[in-house]
Amino acid sequence: MRFRPCIDLHDGAVKQIVGATLSAQPGSLHTNFTADLPSSHYADLYRRDGLDGGHVIMLGPGNEAAASGALAAFPGGLQIGGGMTPDNAPGWLDRGAAGIIVTSYIFDHGRLQPERLERMAKVVGRERLIFDLSCARVEGCYVVAVDRWQTLTDFEVSAANLAYLASRCAEFLVHATQKEGRQEGIDADLVKLLADASPIPTTYAGGIRNMSDIDAIGEHGQGRIDFTVGSALDIFGGEGIRYEELASSFGRGANTQ
Repeated sequence: MRFRPCIDLHDGAVKQIVGATLSAQPGSLHTNFTADLPSSHYADLYRRDGLDGGHVIMLGPGNEAAASGALAAFPGGLQIGGGMTPDNAPGWLDRGAAGIIVTSYIFDHGRLQPERLERMAKVVGRERLIFDLSCARVEGCYVVAVDRWQTLTDFEVSAANLAYLASRCAEFLVHATQKEGRQEGIDADLVKLLADASPIPTTYAGGIRNMSDIDAIGEHGQGRIDFTVGSALDIFGGEGIRYEELASSFGRGANTQ
């Protein structure tokens, strides 16, 4: 189990947002934290502590400069997502991204598009491609949400579907969309599902409040599921988890689970 740090960008600033409120409707956005420091500060922090494999997510337009700054501060150490397509992905790899995170491009009108999937895999390469399968629970199962998590697809997060996608990518990134940014505890059922069903490295995000929640991910995830922490982290204005504690437990030289 690894700690995968994050840098979420909105309007050019590092922010922590309640994910489900990120819609196009005016006044809907709920922001937990806006940083005074640039994205490069956080990237350099992760580089210093040997916390590679984290992700930079561009939440809408106007974040390209901040994303480039983060990648320059930790070249080869961060994945990038947000509006990725076969046309722009190679440029982000050239700027130092370790991998490309893709969601909405491979779906259209709520359905997976195999031809887009194959094109993305061909352009980026399986070893550098990460599929974001952020999902919501609907009638007892989990379905992928796209377009800023406002559109539910018909694609279920299941063992068969994960196996199909795993042949074309290196990792999965999965946010529990109904938990993200709320600090109300993890979705243990989703963590268990991912541990049982995912054949490749998978990172869970959503609802983490404290170190007990991280311990629960280790337990329910059988030590196989990585995690990321946002709003609860002190460097993002949170009070539940100290960054230095995570860095000492999961950073360079630490004895991880």
